[in-house]
Amino acid sequence: MYRSLTVIHALGLMLALFSVTYILPIITSLVYQDGTLIDFALAMMMTFLSGTLMWLLTRRFKAELSIRHGYLLVVMMWTAIPAFATLPLLIVLPNLSFTGAYFETMSGLTTSGGTVLTGLDTLPPAINLWRHELVWMGGMGIIVLAVAIMPLLGIGGRQLYKAETPGPMKDSTLTPRITETARSLWLVYFGITVACIVSLKWAGMSWFDAVCHAFSAMGLGGFSTHDASIEYFHSPLIEFVMIVFMLLAVINFATHFLAIREKSVRAYFRDVEGKSSVLLLLFSCVVIAVLLWWNGVYPSFWTSLRFATFNLISIATSAGYSNTDYSLWPIFAPLWMLFLSSIGASSGSTGGGIKMIRTIILFKQAGREFTKLLHPSAIAPMKIGGSVVPNNIVFSVLAFIFLYFIIVVTLVFAMLISGLDFITAFTAVLASINNVGPGLGQVGPASNYSGLTDFQTWLCTFAMLIGRLEIITLLIVFTPKFWKR
Repeated sequence: MYRSLTVIHALGLMLALFSVTYILPIITSLVYQDGTLIDFALAMMMTFLSGTLMWLLTRRFKAELSIRHGYLLVVMMWTAIPAFATLPLLIVLPNLSFTGAYFETMSGLTTSGGTVLTGLDTLPPAINLWRHELVWMGGMGIIVLAVAIMPLLGIGGRQLYKAETPGPMKDSTLTPRITETARSLWLVYFGITVACIVSLKWAGMSWFDAVCHAFSAMGLGGFSTHDASIEYFHSPLIEFVMIVFMLLAVINFATHFLAIREKSVRAYFRDVEGKSSVLLLLFSCVVIAVLLWWNGVYPSFWTSLRFATFNLISIATSAGYSNTDYSLWPIFAPLWMLFLSSIGASSGSTGGGIKMIRTIILFKQAGREFTKLLHPSAIAPMKIGGSVVPNNIVFSVLAFIFLYFIIVVTLVFAMLISGLDFITAFTAVLASINNVGPGLGQVGPASNYSGLTDFQTWLCTFAMLIGRLEIITLLIVFTPKFWKR
């Protein structure tokens, strides 16, 4: 009970800190005079007062969090913050249900990019900026940001960092202190975001569009200020800039940090996972371009390469933008793109899915099994980038991938029994758990998730959450062992 109140105390503090994020849309409302100033100020006050009240009522229970309660706080944060983030949407858009609003904010914070909103071009600028700011914050993780701040307020953050951060970053630090690590990653994230904003403005976007799309590109969230997404701009230059920054965002941000600290690109060549991701994506772009050209979808190979490269990298990195309705392509292309979204992102990036490092480990483990069958007495340690991978990590990866496929299958059957067709059900679940956004069929790039029932929408919301928290972080809270002393 004592530790549970410690979690509530930390949650209240983090909600109070989250209320500060309303400042940016408030400034936007003032600049554009879009009539939402009072609405955002009210939402900010309600969030701040709720968090402060929780914090004050439990202040005598302030203590260092255990690993177990770090996991609990992560789950509570990623369910509570989207709920409070719905406030401006519900106030400004009275026809939007709580289910739709929660889906929208969960999609933003999990960097999924799926939306239930239409008429994005005419939304108040502050609302559009709020959606994109949620993606940007979710990109590196609200918890990681809090890790950099909370030690100053008396609550340690290592347990939160280990619970929220995906992949090998759980066990490796770039600087001696966890707070310095989190701050370093955020500085890199912020710096690349600024470079993306300037580059998109140079490529032809307005400052407002550049800020919004830079936020969602770095978070690999795929939100846009236009219903037509990137197709609205009809600009190969803008598409090229987006491709560059989506590829940067899909690489482990620790690699970017090391490259900057060493003032050398050698860090990228040492990153086996990053190299594998980029090479697979670029090779797939060429293959899909040849397929489109061969089938006469576009008149020339270079036009095919343009559309194949942008849409494939967008979906495979789990960004979710589009510059054409790729659901009309030969079915192999969009399905291959969705498959890549499962494995294309690096751990420690803002992408979703299984992650490339787990895929590499799975392939190497299959090779080890072949070796064992042929040479039963052989000792064959697994190595990646010259380092031995401990067996406990291999077993963890195998468990993760098993759970991933079980959850996908379960959710697809749940969608099917609710009345959806197979293509829509399968791709909606896959796109949600991989934090991609658009799927195919009823949730394809030419439409959105607004046509789903409340039940189907909540299933997709759950899939986005469990995908963002990498499955085990969420499921462990529901196991009996978690609650035993």
